[in-house]
Amino acid sequence: MTPSTIPEVAHHHVHLNGTKLHYVSAGDEGAPILLVHGWPETWWAFHKVIPALAKSHRVFAVDLRGFGASDIAKPGDSSTTMADDLHALISYLGLGPVHLAAQDFSGPLAFRLAATHPQDVQSFIAIETGLPGFGLEILASPLIAWYFGTLAKPGAAECFFKGRETELLTEFIFAPPTTTAAAAIGAADIAEFIRGYARPGGWTGAQSIYSSNLREVEEYRALVAARPLTVPALAIDQIGSSFTAQSFAAAAPGQLKTCTIANTGHYIAMEAPLALAAAMLEFIGAVDQTR
Repeated sequence: MTPSTIPEVAHHHVHLNGTKLHYVSAGDEGAPILLVHGWPETWWAFHKVIPALAKSHRVFAVDLRGFGASDIAKPGDSSTTMADDLHALISYLGLGPVHLAAQDFSGPLAFRLAATHPQDVQSFIAIETGLPGFGLEILASPLIAWYFGTLAKPGAAECFFKGRETELLTEFIFAPPTTTAAAAIGAADIAEFIRGYARPGGWTGAQSIYSSNLREVEEYRALVAARPLTVPALAIDQIGSSFTAQSFAAAAPGQLKTCTIANTGHYIAMEAPLALAAAMLEFIGAVDQTR
């Protein structure tokens, strides 16, 4: 299946940190922005956000290892591995520091990058995400995110979801009650997201990061205590929620701004791309003015 694309981006592959990463780039000038997707997404989650950002910034969006057109994950890979991938990519591209934006499960690994490689990050944007030890682990309840434990268990997603990717995403993940997602995310989007899962080993990336989010609760508590964010930070939540803001409050003491995006659900980048881009640009513009 040919990968989806948009005219504004160029596609790249690079061998870094023992894997091959796929990323896209857009824009010719301005402070760099690095976008990191969640589950069940790829860089494509931002394909309607990127053109708006690229009018004034250099924009990069990566497929994490195990997702999209990047290589599959390996046994033992974790949030640390994926944070190191991002550090290697930023170094390879000569970008640092970047405005780092992460949504869904990538919030923890992006925080790990900012905490362990602060020279890489000039601002941090958390979109509909949380940190282990600060609320994220409660999503493992079968009554909330029923798939969390399945994705975390080695081999389980391959057993239960292989060959059923379209039904999983259409009927359960992007379906009501997340009605705005059902309306905004179409068959072509879902086909792009499942392209990586359908290949051999396609569920290894999700398994690596979800198991990390359950296993590393105490590690993240210690990391927040020892290395809180010292750069400007923004927590973006769906309307009616403050989960991201509450989860990141301790991680960015005195630095955290908050906002909500109206008329949207969890998948903000797909459901309200222009509103998300506007919120990001307002925040990033204020940060750039102070530098």
